[in-house]
Amino acid sequence: MSLSTQPYKGTRDFYPEDKRIQKYMFNKWRDVFELFGYEEYDAPVLEPTELYLAKGNEEIIQEQTYTFLDRGERSVTLRTEMTPSVSRLVAAKRQELAYPLRWYSIPNLWRYERPQKGRLREFWQLNVDIFGVAGIEADQEIIQVADATVLSFGAKRTMYSIKLNNRALMNYISNDFLGLDSVQSTTLIRLIDRMNKMKAPEFWGLVEAIFSPSQRDAKLTDKLKKILNAKTMKALPKEVAASEPAQKLGKLIELLHLQGISNAVYDPTLMRGFDYYTDIVFEVFDTDPENNRSMFGGGRYDGLIGQFGVEPVPSVGFAAGDVTFQNFLESHELLPVLASETDVYVILIGDVYERAIKPIQELREMGVKVAVDLTGRKMDKQIKTALKKNIPYALFIGEEELKKGQFKLKELAKNSEESLALARIVTVVKDYRRK
Repeated sequence: MSLSTQPYKGTRDFYPEDKRIQKYMFNKWRDVFELFGYEEYDAPVLEPTELYLAKGNEEIIQEQTYTFLDRGERSVTLRTEMTPSVSRLVAAKRQELAYPLRWYSIPNLWRYERPQKGRLREFWQLNVDIFGVAGIEADQEIIQVADATVLSFGAKRTMYSIKLNNRALMNYISNDFLGLDSVQSTTLIRLIDRMNKMKAPEFWGLVEAIFSPSQRDAKLTDKLKKILNAKTMKALPKEVAASEPAQKLGKLIELLHLQGISNAVYDPTLMRGFDYYTDIVFEVFDTDPENNRSMFGGGRYDGLIGQFGVEPVPSVGFAAGDVTFQNFLESHELLPVLASETDVYVILIGDVYERAIKPIQELREMGVKVAVDLTGRKMDKQIKTALKKNIPYALFIGEEELKKGQFKLKELAKNSEESLALARIVTVVKDYRRK
């Protein structure tokens, strides 16, 4: 029986041209974060299962994770997200770290779920967090970083919107304004989180089922409709708009608009599914009708580090999956045609290999990335190989070139060539790389 050439379901093979796109995305991400003073960290791909059980339910762990017993009969899980791991890292050295912490990572993650557009079982996820700042300034900065991340790829703010809500505000609405008990409140928030994935009659039917007869008589459904239909903070009932969480959210949106982030908008239906969020939450949505979905999001999760038995640390961050982010770039034609990492493809003319070693080595020592065709094939086939690999230059080395110290450098895209000394070749190639 022959082996299959297909990768495991829900995973991808990365050929060099695919890896080139990933490297382009990740390098741009790193440039943005380090511009804001963020430092890169990492953690093991395997974590004790109890780390995820502490913030989720057992059913999700059993059904949506890669969990197994290791040889020591310990239950371990392939990491599904980075927030529990980074919280563990901060808790482990809580007293030694210099706050505020600005950290980021781009880990490989695994989730056992049905593969679909934007969701795979294996993926990479950008994570950006600030630890140690309780004020709204940290929420503002993390959203500013998220915005700068998208803009760095040449996007315009009309291509995406940043939707914001406040989990503390939703708790106020369900507990104080609507008067729900804790079970009703939790059920309602989880239902609102799925609101945009179901038809309105179905959603409101499920809302009615949450309310008691007396609550329905008190027209709680109408009160909730007014809130969920609000397009701005001003459209909220006066009592809700005057609450502390609403005031905080309004102030944050005002700060973002002052910074020019005019596509930051209030969305009362935005919940973010994770229970560990405690305050501001946000999601970045693609506005393209063909890909109108959430790209990534995050929020404040002040209580998670305290679960490790230490004093809580104020925490806010966001995460972006590589698949959905690449879909956004593709839908808006923001991915450039990427040349090979190799600068020059050397084509040897005649039996000159041994004498060509020295000038090739000199080019490498001067920072030029050089690949040599060692096949001895006809010249046109070697040029075709360079073109197929998307290498920008071909360099011809033969008896005449070695004798004169002048080598023919051909820019393949323009089909133009000139004879140059090695030092000049280095300058031309580096100038091209900077374009």
